Amino acid sequence: MTVEIRKLIVQVDETRKEMGQDVTPPTRRAVAIAVIENPYAGRYSENLDALIAIGEELGALLGQKAVAALGIEPGQAQSYGKAAIVGEAGELEHAAAILHPKLGAPLRVAVEKGAALVPSAKKRGTLGTAIDVPLGHKDAAFVRSHFDAIEARVSDAPRANEIVVAVAVTDSGRPLPRVGGLQHSEVKGQDGLR
Repeated sequence: MTVEIRKLIVQVDETRKEMGQDVTPPTRRAVAIAVIENPYAGRYSENLDALIAIGEELGALLGQKAVAALGIEPGQAQSYGKAAIVGEAGELEHAAAILHPKLGAPLRVAVEKGAALVPSAKKRGTLGTAIDVPLGHKDAAFVRSHFDAIEARVSDAPRANEIVVAVAVTDSGRPLPRVGGLQHSEVKGQDGLR
């Protein structure tokens, strides 16, 4: 791995009860977060290839870490998402360079398939800034029960010259979903929509 990670955090959120109702099996969401130095902090560059390459590395690492934290096989992952917070010496395009061109392919390998677009969010922030990592079903965007988010936050990041990169994976949808639409059990996973 060529990217240097100052801090790596992996956490799992497990919901067992919702509005007094048991959630069986519990819904589980994992988020893996890396804090890295921004190679373009404090300067403008027309070429952002270094961040694109870092995104590819982090897609694999963070996707694998999130799946492992859930204790599941890659094919058991149901939804995913990605997000980045750029420190104040960076620009929003730095987050886009990490998240969009190449991060998705190795993340899809980590969750086995991933026909749907990976939902994403990006923002600029400072120490302790939080971001909601959007979640959507990995193979079918029309599965409403999997529209969700998980918060990612690192108390001492991003520093001005850093970027916080987060990848989230779940093994289920929201707790007690009941708004209708395509069900996980009905997914074909061929067009990324159904």
